[in-house]
Amino acid sequence: MGERWRMSMAAAVGALALVAAGVAGAAPAPGVSQLFEVTTAQTRSISPENLTGQKGGGAKLEAKDGTASYAAAELGKGWKVNPYVHVPPGQTINLGEAAGPGMINHIWMTLGGLAEYRSAILRVYWDGEKTPSVEAPVGDFFAAGWGRGAEPIIDSAVVAVTPGSGFNSFWQMPFRKNFRMTLENRSGKPLRIYYQINYALQPVSAGAGYFHAQFRMVDRLKAKDVYTILDGVSGRGQYVGTYIGHGAFSPGWWGEGEVKFYMDGDKDYPTIAGTGEEDYFLGSYIYVKRGADGRRREVNYSTHYAGFYALKPAEVDGDYFRADGERRYGQYRWHVLDPIRFQKDLRVTIQSLGWTDASPKREAGNGRYLPLEDSLASVAYWYQLEPHAPFPILPADAAMQIAPARGGATSGATGGTGPSQP
Repeated sequence: MGERWRMSMAAAVGALALVAAGVAGAAPAPGVSQLFEVTTAQTRSISPENLTGQKGGGAKLEAKDGTASYAAAELGKGWKVNPYVHVPPGQTINLGEAAGPGMINHIWMTLGGLAEYRSAILRVYWDGEKTPSVEAPVGDFFAAGWGRGAEPIIDSAVVAVTPGSGFNSFWQMPFRKNFRMTLENRSGKPLRIYYQINYALQPVSAGAGYFHAQFRMVDRLKAKDVYTILDGVSGRGQYVGTYIGHGAFSPGWWGEGEVKFYMDGDKDYPTIAGTGEEDYFLGSYIYVKRGADGRRREVNYSTHYAGFYALKPAEVDGDYFRADGERRYGQYRWHVLDPIRFQKDLRVTIQSLGWTDASPKREAGNGRYLPLEDSLASVAYWYQLEPHAPFPILPADAAMQIAPARGGATSGATGGTGPSQP
């Protein structure tokens, strides 16, 4: 009896702590361990077939008024009449908006038409804010930043990319008053988009931060410059993910640079300093595995919380050391179980480093680090309490496009595999 009483008191204290933290009444986050919980949350979904997400508002368009009017002409209202929307060149459309409180649970989309992914800019505004909390090209937002025809297969906890170009986000995105999601077509070509925004009308806890995602890029980093993944963040929150598209120009290994997190007043020296690029993305030894034939090859992988893909995986003892040509890589890291929490401010950077010795037979420990002049594009993902600082202005549309694969190093740089270290 005494043990049962102590357990009951512990549960009561825990419940009081939750109330004090401002989460009373909030529905549990979706997940396998909560699927059995029956709540008062109301599921809604916005798509071209129900542009307002209203209850009972789907598939109401007359066949003659839909984007698929010809295909559905013999079927009529209630069939597949309006499965996609057009985004004309140079225009922005509302993908959806809804009054809160609530939680976006899932976003799915695929882009047809002729506009490139880098020309399609996704933006999300929370609770009537004037500047977006999410602003990124569609492909990069979904960790698929190398354009049409170069989509990877990603099977992770919060982002999935499926054949041929199914983009999925499972980031949980709370809103209190409302949300508004838009898509801009910055190109001179038409865009066709199929999409669905699944959300729930439900209470949101007082301590819930708003989801943010910010894109940055540099076409060719100057030697010894440090690439900024995120800067200018002020307030309280947690950093939850990084996607980087890395274009490597120097022969050999390109991923020795460290990822650093400067937080809560850090100036010259960070609180968190990693040991190398592939280490941060949970890989090791240049993402290479030796095959049954004894040759070493780059290996793509996709896991719950980290992944790597080479657009054209190379043999390390062959193409890896060619003197010209750009090699293209994507990497993601989700801090789902290890969020990086900050109380006042945050800045995130990465170095771009290779090795001076390009020989595939170089002995471990010989050689020096080589600052590289690579191309980098990134999306940083984080939650924070509002308000947020304005984002940097996106480069012009032409400057953001992915050029045909280009030649090698511009300053006589060479690169090697690096010593035998993670």
